[in-house]
Amino acid sequence: MIGRSGNPTLNEETFEKSGYYNGQETMTIGGTVNKSFMLLALLIGAAVISWAMYFNGYDVFPFMIGGAIGGFVLALIISFVPKVAPYLAPIYAIVEGFFLGALSAHYEYLYYGITLQAALLTMCIFLGMLLAYKTGLIRATAGFKKGIIAATIGVALVYLFSFVLGMFGVAVPYLHDSTPIGIGISVVIIIIAALNFILDFNFIEEGAQQGAPKYMEWYGSFGLLVTLVWLYIEIIRLLAKLANRD
Repeated sequence: MIGRSGNPTLNEETFEKSGYYNGQETMTIGGTVNKSFMLLALLIGAAVISWAMYFNGYDVFPFMIGGAIGGFVLALIISFVPKVAPYLAPIYAIVEGFFLGALSAHYEYLYYGITLQAALLTMCIFLGMLLAYKTGLIRATAGFKKGIIAATIGVALVYLFSFVLGMFGVAVPYLHDSTPIGIGISVVIIIIAALNFILDFNFIEEGAQQGAPKYMEWYGSFGLLVTLVWLYIEIIRLLAKLANRD
């Protein structure tokens, strides 16, 4: 069975859904890397636009709401129908870029320099996880996968409960606080997000070995982008909590 990923967009059923067969052009690691850079470039480009609009006095709140909702809907569609990844993954990257640009600009306005710190930390963690995976320092064993998947689902449920309770004016204790417990929770979530990269790398590597169809390169790069965005958001939230304590 192809390795599972804690990333909800990359799991053991993905290659079954893809319906690959012998004789067609297949997925490669190099192709996935190239497409990942393309998606990242689209995301950054869109983020720069909404960032500039924010600091030029435009109302970017619709970008935040529209990007969050649009990104969620697109992610669901791509997750359930991997064959549309070559068409929708670039759109997802652009939509998420507008969302992240507006969100980052807001944090930057509140805490000068926080965006650069968050971006650098995100890339350093990504490279660190890649190095750990390639050297075998961290291995995607069956037990490791199950643990990270369970932890990721737990985080998702906590955020879901927080959102639902927030609609009724009820706040989940510590989750958004700048207290030591709140900061500790953010650190734990960042660790979980970072470890998802190990599963994602393993998933893509095994997909290439199993001869998945070419369009799965877009799906794999989309899954990496989902994890990257999640990690960045969690890091910038943690930095904001720390700044609030100064």
